[in-house]
Amino acid sequence: MARSRPHPKRYVRKLAARKPCVHGEPGLDLRPHQVILRPLVTEKGTHAVTKRNAYTFEVHMLADKNMITAAVQELFNVRVESVRTQVRKGKTVRFRQKEGKQADWKRAVVTLNTDDKIDFF
Repeated sequence: MARSRPHPKRYVRKLAARKPCVHGEPGLDLRPHQVILRPLVTEKGTHAVTKRNAYTFEVHMLADKNMITAAVQELFNVRVESVRTQVRKGKTVRFRQKEGKQADWKRAVVTLNTDDKIDFF
């Protein structure tokens, strides 16, 4: 079986016509309402609000502490002192004979300045 000869001129023209790949800034660009998914209103959380002025939120899994701080400050117009995050593992659940797993989620405990307060209700 005869092979065709290589065409280096055509190959060089093809490479010259290609545009170089241009990447943007690294990381994920989330808006504040995408970072904070919902407040977690539990008995333990309300106790932390009254004692330490700390509010608990469910946040996006890829959000870091700086993104959470900026989102809380922008959405609620408060001053954030510290942020603590936890990745909560999803529970294993059963439905009839099949076993499954709930999704992992991330929780953030945001401590505010003593003068600031967030009203959820």
